Amino acid sequence: MREGRRVTTDHSAGWDAVAAQFMSIRSEAGAALVRSWAIECLPLSAAILDVGCGSGMPIAQALVREGFTVWGIDASPSLLSAFRRHFPDMPAACETAQDSGFFGRTFAGAVSVGLVFLLDAADQRKLLRNVAHVLEPGGRFLFSAPREVCTWRDTLTGRTSRSLGARAYASHLARVGLRLAQCQSDEGGNNYYDAVKPL
Repeated sequence: MREGRRVTTDHSAGWDAVAAQFMSIRSEAGAALVRSWAIECLPLSAAILDVGCGSGMPIAQALVREGFTVWGIDASPSLLSAFRRHFPDMPAACETAQDSGFFGRTFAGAVSVGLVFLLDAADQRKLLRNVAHVLEPGGRFLFSAPREVCTWRDTLTGRTSRSLGARAYASHLARVGLRLAQCQSDEGGNNYYDAVKPL
């Protein structure tokens, strides 16, 4: 009798397989915007949750250089291993963003660059709700996603990405107790939503 083949689940949705390629082509886009946002909106040396931190380059790097503590979450073991190499003193956990316990603590700020739109609509809403839950009063959440309602094929993984659009994001943020303060664009034309949790 043939022994059953072991089936493994890729919790990274294809990103672990392309981790090396992703790290080799990841540009500096977004790092300056995230750095400015953190300096202007968060207390000095605050704890920031980085949801979908990847290798930490360049987003976590920009924050750590300014004295912030970055707590990284990523579902790709390869990307998270790189994050730990780059920032051995920063807490990190290999978990899916939508199901993470976020270290069982609260944060003054949270960022999620290049991740939200990789999730299906239900998981996007779940992630926004979970992040809202762990933000401290007055805390901020900055995440990237197009303003338009659209879907596209990710060039690295071949999987479908989807933006729910600015109206839907603003509406869902309000439902989970966050207020959309502003939208900004980085040097690559990527859109960012900046949400605040009322005091």
